[in-house]
Amino acid sequence: MYRTIRWLDRCIEAHGRPHDQNIFPIVQGGLDAELRKKCAAELTKRDVAGFAIGGLSGGEEKAMFWRMVDVSTDCLPDDKPRYLMGVGFAEDLVVCSALGCDMYDCVFPTRTARFGNALVRSGSLNLRNKMFAKDYRPIDDKCGCSTCRQYTRAYLHTIATNEAVACSLISVHNVAFQLDLMRSIQKSIKEDKFPEFIHEFFRILHPDGTYPGWAVEALNKVNVHLNNCDIQNGSKGAISKEIKS
Repeated sequence: MYRTIRWLDRCIEAHGRPHDQNIFPIVQGGLDAELRKKCAAELTKRDVAGFAIGGLSGGEEKAMFWRMVDVSTDCLPDDKPRYLMGVGFAEDLVVCSALGCDMYDCVFPTRTARFGNALVRSGSLNLRNKMFAKDYRPIDDKCGCSTCRQYTRAYLHTIATNEAVACSLISVHNVAFQLDLMRSIQKSIKEDKFPEFIHEFFRILHPDGTYPGWAVEALNKVNVHLNNCDIQNGSKGAISKEIKS
């Protein structure tokens, strides 16, 4: 954490292309909330374009993950973008956007494509599964990506296990899926309909109404309540603030 602060000062001193590059210092501190607060307090003293949140999405429990995101965004200014590093699961993107994050990056869409998995709103389709051998629909008939316009699930099933090009074709769709999800989140926020979007998103992803406890607790924190649901692995958390802008 201290190394990050020292590195930021070195970057600011060496920064010679302010019109071409932005500096986003990284809020570190692992799973220690006090270290994250201390780090953010130091980083926000410097004049930078935005802030990153790092050191997460590395296998820690989701209950700790969302709390560290929450602590970090609480300490960062509202008028500068917050970039959450290494996060890419659709569920995480929706929840962390509610917690105040704006930008993300992750290898997940392309990594999972290498195993034949195509992302859809209900989760993912394992196109290696024999059930897709005679399925002549696109991955998602509502998706406008080049893969969905030109190739069927059956064709992708045929090549998913033995042709490297399948990785590229499914990756094209998965990246398009992520971009569409983020556009939908952005649109719902601008229209002041983000809570409704969250409810619909979780209803599609978990049609049985059994939502992950960590997500329920995180969303409760920003006054979005997934009502009439069974909670896995935890109980509802306290209600203390609105969705962060």
